[in-house]
Amino acid sequence: MTEKISKWRALREFAGKAWRLSMPYYLHSEDKWKARGLLLAIVLLNLGAVYMLVLLNEWNRVFYDALQNKDAAVFWRELGRFTYLAFSFIVIAVYRFYLTQLLQMRWREWMTKHYMDRWLANHRFYQMELARYSREGNAPPDNPDQRIAEDMNLFTSYTVGLSMGLLNAVVTLLSFIGILWTLSGSFGFTFQGRHVDIPGFMVWMAVLYCVVGSVLAHYIGRPQIALNFKQQRFEADFRHHLVRVREYSESIALDKGEGVERRQLGLRFADVLGNYLRLIRTQKRLVWFTNGFGQAATVFPFIVAAPRFFSGAIQLGELMQIASAFDRVQGALSWFVDNYDQIAAWRATTDRITSFDESFAALQAGDPATASETNAEDAIALDAMDLALPGGAALLAVQGARIAPGDSVLVQGPSGSGKSTLFRGLAGIWPWAKRRLRLPADFDARAMFLPQRPYFPNGRLRDALAYPEPAARYGDEELQAALREALLPDLVARLDDPDAWGQKLSGGEQQRLAIARALLKKPRWLFVDEATSALDEAAEATVYERLQALVRAQNGALVSIAHRPGVAGWHARRWVLEPGAADGPRYRVATG
Repeated sequence: MTEKISKWRALREFAGKAWRLSMPYYLHSEDKWKARGLLLAIVLLNLGAVYMLVLLNEWNRVFYDALQNKDAAVFWRELGRFTYLAFSFIVIAVYRFYLTQLLQMRWREWMTKHYMDRWLANHRFYQMELARYSREGNAPPDNPDQRIAEDMNLFTSYTVGLSMGLLNAVVTLLSFIGILWTLSGSFGFTFQGRHVDIPGFMVWMAVLYCVVGSVLAHYIGRPQIALNFKQQRFEADFRHHLVRVREYSESIALDKGEGVERRQLGLRFADVLGNYLRLIRTQKRLVWFTNGFGQAATVFPFIVAAPRFFSGAIQLGELMQIASAFDRVQGALSWFVDNYDQIAAWRATTDRITSFDESFAALQAGDPATASETNAEDAIALDAMDLALPGGAALLAVQGARIAPGDSVLVQGPSGSGKSTLFRGLAGIWPWAKRRLRLPADFDARAMFLPQRPYFPNGRLRDALAYPEPAARYGDEELQAALREALLPDLVARLDDPDAWGQKLSGGEQQRLAIARALLKKPRWLFVDEATSALDEAAEATVYERLQALVRAQNGALVSIAHRPGVAGWHARRWVLEPGAADGPRYRVATG
């Protein structure tokens, strides 16, 4: 009994998940009226298709009776009637398919944009990746790219297809069960001296046949649910590692790491193949059953109705009508058997999207307490900022630090002390930070952070240089001047060349291109995190001289993280990360 209750609860939970994922599009999206109209049209077309099947079932009786009676006039008349019945059915089927695909496409478009917006909002994509490697037993879902690109497509396809299939099955059952009940007559037998009549015998036989089949299909195909879930994850892991090999091709080649990558890819592909083999073995057992079940259903109604036909109680046309009606009833009742593999895949996909959806709520619930306000005195005031490691251990504490216009601050400390994490906390992207800041009114618009390893989108050089702003905002002269100031004169003539700049350029060239981006955008508050580590000392000095001139011209400040002694000469103040108290954060910031 307990097992039955748990299965029922699991079914209700799954139905609730599918409902919660589906309803926002039809109730709250900007396309909700179009979506409802398409859905209504598809429902009406499904009802029309069932009505045409009812007419064709009646046509069966008249046509085959004409054959048995050798009635040529009725035979040719019914052939003509079949022509327009079949044509009407074809028209309905074509537009049902077209509108169904159109609804799936538009629903997928909305879901993809909706979840993509949520993933990219408030640095969730970054926090999700950090949290994956930090929260024991509560890690966010793997491969969000696959959930957006593939799972949304599968969910909308399965949801529309299966729900319309179920509607069609229910309407077909209601339409044909009365026909079959009327045609099947009653079945009588004597038991212990009493005569028993079973009305609608064919209906009860169809129900019994399909109930047994559905129960067996469930137990045979149940392992597919978990296997489908794993298959999608293994496929995404394999694809993700392939992309990483492509992105880091130069580093792997220099390290001669092809053998390691081959082994890693081989292990991931072995997971894909191993799970897929288990999946197809499970599917093979289900295919054995469903095909046998379907073939037996072809002759089953003839076997049951044959005695009445041979006794003369019914004619050939009525026999064929019984067989057709039984086939429709049996097909409707067998919807679960026929679609079990799709239901299993649908459930796995729904679980994956649900976990992805829930991860946003979990990240939002874990957002740190943050207070910031506009500073009337036009400076950055860190009244209090506590930074923790992903596991929750306290890392760094800042109290009463201040950056004023005209300042140049060098942040120093041992590796792992939290220098880069300090910048992440200032930028507001570190999820394990508690901040109480007072910021200048223009901080969000005019602060810029240069990491050690910058990002450049694939495409034209002008787009990579202007990122994330549109390149059209800057003229060619501005773009070319920024490249020259950043010591990249060879790129001046290549603004419209498309390329993978993150792979094409050397490490030093990438850092100079990021500096050119800063020189182009002219930020007021500039934070530089080892962004010149790949440059020689002469180039580094030239770049820092120009960055200093830039922030002075903007009445701003420069804050740097660097280990080279030569960088210190470009900064008037230092923040040193010193060991903290034994019962507090590992490090604290000493300003000077």
